[in-house]
Amino acid sequence: MSGPRPDAGIASLWRDTADRKSDLPCLRGDAQADVVIIGAGYTGLAAAHRLAQRGVAPLVLDAKPIGWGASGRNGGVVSAKFRLAFPTIAQGHGMEVARRMHRLALQSVDEVEALVEEYGLSGARFTRCGNLRCAHTERAFGNIAEEAEWMRRELGDDSLRSLSAGEVAEETGSRAFFGGVLSRGVGTLHPLNYVCGLAEGLTRRHGAIIFERTPVTGIHRDADGVRVVTTQGEIRARQAIMATNAYSDLTPASAMVKSRLVPFRSSIIATEALPTALQERLLINARSYGETRRMMRWFRKVDGRFVFGGRGAFGKRDSKAAFDALQRAMVSMFPDLAGVAITHRWSGHVGMTMDALPHVGRFDDRLSYAAGYNGAGVAMSTLLGRLAADFAIGESPDVALLEAGRLKAVPLYPLREVAVRLVAGWYQFLDAIGR
Repeated sequence: MSGPRPDAGIASLWRDTADRKSDLPCLRGDAQADVVIIGAGYTGLAAAHRLAQRGVAPLVLDAKPIGWGASGRNGGVVSAKFRLAFPTIAQGHGMEVARRMHRLALQSVDEVEALVEEYGLSGARFTRCGNLRCAHTERAFGNIAEEAEWMRRELGDDSLRSLSAGEVAEETGSRAFFGGVLSRGVGTLHPLNYVCGLAEGLTRRHGAIIFERTPVTGIHRDADGVRVVTTQGEIRARQAIMATNAYSDLTPASAMVKSRLVPFRSSIIATEALPTALQERLLINARSYGETRRMMRWFRKVDGRFVFGGRGAFGKRDSKAAFDALQRAMVSMFPDLAGVAITHRWSGHVGMTMDALPHVGRFDDRLSYAAGYNGAGVAMSTLLGRLAADFAIGESPDVALLEAGRLKAVPLYPLREVAVRLVAGWYQFLDAIGR
């Protein structure tokens, strides 16, 4: 999930288990750089790495501490996918476009691994453990099994394997599923350690180029570049990159991204450490797992705890009722967890787009961006941060359907919350009747 937005008083498992907290300065006064990056999550830090790698001086600003938002609070699932299925992409845009999109998806996971290795991020705990997509109906199983066969046949992707209901039950410890598709080569990580490790590694290698608690209040064009205004100074640069995604409402400077995204709430709960008998029975291969409902729920084990997440759409802040509903859903799938205590609860928003795809490119000749990960952003935001840097220095990398011009403003934007409620309610109804 590009990732949940925190609310006061809600405990995140990642923050409680992080190796260290970020401790970077606020930028006071004026500065200069080749490229200013607004947002210090995966997107912004990957962009900074790419620019520095190419001899271009970046400066990264974040309104909050590193990891405060999506990059420190998502589920830590490193996936190679888009919300649009590849057969759907091929049907609508042709096989060559589907192949290009498939290459980008695979490249996104490779990009995470490359950064982990580059900066020695052992604390990120990145592992290619695979993902098992579990079908909640026989019809859903038929659809995902057919999709897996199509990808093997048309895209040469042999990383997918269909599992029977019995095989899924043996691995997950749940008999709620009708089969599943295993995707090898993808994985999991500790999201907060990943983002904080990147920030620390960049600082160690390149000096003070990342500043937290430094809100950007405006971006202005100058004759030879941009002037980025913060609460305590100005930065002059040739280019700027907007890397704020679902947190583009923090300041007016990112309004152009905000108006193109629909916020969708996502919540996560984590249990206490499971007793040995449950450890040996539930999620025995320690992958990440998801299901096929439109209002998808996902689950994994972390340090012996059962972590369970799901999408919703109601209310601006957390509520006990929402977390209770998530716990009931978990227990309905895994009855063995009925008596296990919940120790952590946190939630927030992901950035959804009108076409269900993320986008990267240029707003104009001075401003580039990457945004709209639609709940699957750990790997894709890392890749698109790199690509945003390439756009910022004047290149035009191949991004297939992710190109910037396809990211449209949300119609009737002030009514988006009503629309989200209606869409979520419709999805819940379709899930309930097995469609």
